[in-house]
Amino acid sequence: MATYLVGDIQGCYSDLRNLLDIAKFDPNIDHLYIAGDLVARGPDSLAVLRFVRDLGEHGHAVLGNHDLHLLAVSEGIMKVKAKDKTRPILDAPDSNVLLTWLRQQPLLIHKASDNGTAPGFVMTHAGVPPVWDLAKAKKHALEVETVLRSDRYVWLLQNMYANEPSVWSKSLEGIERFRYTINAFTRMRFLTSEGGLDMACKLPPDKIHDNSLVPWFDVQRHKPMKETLVFGHWAALNGVFHEQVLGLDTGCVWGGALTMVRWEDGQRFSLPCPIHAD
Repeated sequence: MATYLVGDIQGCYSDLRNLLDIAKFDPNIDHLYIAGDLVARGPDSLAVLRFVRDLGEHGHAVLGNHDLHLLAVSEGIMKVKAKDKTRPILDAPDSNVLLTWLRQQPLLIHKASDNGTAPGFVMTHAGVPPVWDLAKAKKHALEVETVLRSDRYVWLLQNMYANEPSVWSKSLEGIERFRYTINAFTRMRFLTSEGGLDMACKLPPDKIHDNSLVPWFDVQRHKPMKETLVFGHWAALNGVFHEQVLGLDTGCVWGGALTMVRWEDGQRFSLPCPIHAD
């Protein structure tokens, strides 16, 4: 049994299946973990959802910003973005089944150390803000997940679209608390010098000349984590691999590559991709 971690698929179904073949992924014994954004700009988001759902207990995914947007679109809260190719999901006969399944997926997955043979990891779509330790991150993720899985989920989707509050405070309540959590787990890239979430800049760090912006993973954590932080979301990084940080978004949908890591031995599998996004 092996554990495979893959970055943003964004509807690139054929690329995903080809990469799994290269890695010799066995859906009967291996486990696949996906760092969010299963859907959006690629050619076959419907097939991606069906495939991952059909993996059952061998498939694991965290929610990304595009996945949450699809849920909002499905409830008539937002319109399909011009560049998204998710309309087939909404029109599919199993649409309700797939969207209900998607809504049950977590914001954070913590895979603990496996009897000392492999270290643990924490997976979210965008990262974990340095102000939270693992216990707090899991707590705040569960708060949002509980609402998403309840009959209040439409209210949450209606009110999640805003950039504020950008700074965490334990005094935050209600939608402001939930919104910060969603933004931190699904949209975060840079933090400001005040520790706030910057939602505007998508450039790679080496192109930034503003000293007030720092990649979230370069900010000293209030309490160190033993686990490796695994994330996607930031295609401009073209993957980032260093101690306790594993970035998996290498821009497949933009003509980059789809990247997968076998967790037990760290072997990387990468497949160049055609440009799928318009």
